[in-house]
Amino acid sequence: MISKQLMAASTRPIILAILARDEDYGYSIIQKVKGVSGGSLEWTDGMLYPVLQRMEMDGLISSRWKASDGGRPRRYYRITGVGQKELETELAGWRSVWKALTKFS
Repeated sequence: MISKQLMAASTRPIILAILARDEDYGYSIIQKVKGVSGGSLEWTDGMLYPVLQRMEMDGLISSRWKASDGGRPRRYYRITGVGQKELETELAGWRSVWKALTKFS
């Protein structure tokens, strides 16, 4: 089980990493996180959307409405230049943490 603290610390960099590959919408982000984590990270709408909103206010991501096939429009998010720099910083930090942690394991 993943602690709330670790979940909170990893949310923004995970979102940025997903959006660095391509723009995406909320439900798809939730499903991708669940899939790559083998189900150990189970995000909810109520957890994700406030984070996306804060990230957009911080200039890390931007969004636009886009029609979906046969359904209602979806809000797609994409990483900004500021977000890309933040992702690079976060990845370097997580690599340092992982390197230190594995030395004690």
